[in-house]
Amino acid sequence: MKFLFDLFPVILFFAVFKWGEGNADAAQAFGQQFLSGLVSGGQVTVAQAPILLATAIAIIATILQIGYLLSRRKKVDGTLWLSLAIIVFFGGATIYFHNETFIKWKPTVLYWCFAAALLFSQMFLNKNLIRTMMEKQMSLPDGIWRRVNLSWVAFFITMGLLNLYVAFNFSTATWVNFKLFGGMGLMFAFIIVQSLMLSKYLKEPQ
Repeated sequence: MKFLFDLFPVILFFAVFKWGEGNADAAQAFGQQFLSGLVSGGQVTVAQAPILLATAIAIIATILQIGYLLSRRKKVDGTLWLSLAIIVFFGGATIYFHNETFIKWKPTVLYWCFAAALLFSQMFLNKNLIRTMMEKQMSLPDGIWRRVNLSWVAFFITMGLLNLYVAFNFSTATWVNFKLFGGMGLMFAFIIVQSLMLSKYLKEPQ
């Protein structure tokens, strides 16, 4: 449930973009009605409407996520605050300049922020963030925890580069598909492979 909750803005982004693609005139009219005041020049074209509406929905969804958690007096993870800041900045720029380049950079910036946080904490604060999150589930030597942490750093850096490759070498529709299915699929695959490797290590005589 938490995973689906975290994916909520991405799923809505995908759904609204696909709706906009399949209902171009309605999307343009909707975008003109609700976003024209936020777009420089005041005009939302048919071609721009799907990505602008999807971006606006993603911003609203992220705000609603945090609002829901605060209303329930639950802790809002730092990653969610970071995601909000990035989506508001890059999403807002996408809407105002009606330029999809900004929102295409958003996943990469988020991935690289995660990588930087993990690396900085390990190298300069002597704190392993992955260990903090996972040590209740398993016990590993310090050296293995460092490798696990660095593997996540490498994964996030790679994902950031892969996002840019897809974003600027394929159509926006392909990028939107990759953002949901490709990104999540690769993360699932990485988690499974890493879990299998750690399970194998734990079963070996120490």
